Amino acid sequence: MTADVALVSGSKKSKARRASNVVLWLTPAGNVPAPNAPAIPASNLPQLVQRNKSFEPHVLVVPVGSVVEFPNRDPFFHNVFSLFEGKRFDLGLYEAGTTRNVVFDKPGISYIFCNIHSEMSAVVISLITPLYGFADSQGVFRVENIPNGDYNMHVWIEGQKQSTLDRLARRVRVSGEKSDLGEIHVDHSERQQHLNKFGQSYEPDAHPIY
Repeated sequence: MTADVALVSGSKKSKARRASNVVLWLTPAGNVPAPNAPAIPASNLPQLVQRNKSFEPHVLVVPVGSVVEFPNRDPFFHNVFSLFEGKRFDLGLYEAGTTRNVVFDKPGISYIFCNIHSEMSAVVISLITPLYGFADSQGVFRVENIPNGDYNMHVWIEGQKQSTLDRLARRVRVSGEKSDLGEIHVDHSERQQHLNKFGQSYEPDAHPIY
């Protein structure tokens, strides 16, 4: 079965800008059996690549228990950390051409930064369900292969407070070959400034030419 949900924003421009940074997922409610997330082979681990002072991709969704690789493809050091929500870790300082790994062993939203470069940020969403989807360029989610039944629908939107995301969660019912699960109404959001891993403001970049 297939289910569609539309993301509705007060601004068409902000909707288009955010489309790739919005994730929706369904968890079974009632008597619906929980579907199994597909196993990820060790030879094809998901990655958050550090390149050009950014993480690629910016948003990564993985099953709970996944190992995620953090390869440094820049010609200088990085220090990747996440100390706020979700999985807490600090990979320390590591050089170009090396890789470090993190196991995302519980469900949640992990906000990831570099302690050297303030402009670097990423999000890893670890889920217990394979029923998820990203919004397309028109702000429409499409989740496929859903067994009929009742589900709890959750959404993550970059720049929205957790209290707002909690209000957007709701119970939905999937039935038939295709279900329209309605709309999600959101206000304009912006990426928030963050502190380094010591809770302090970032120093000016010593190597702005990189």
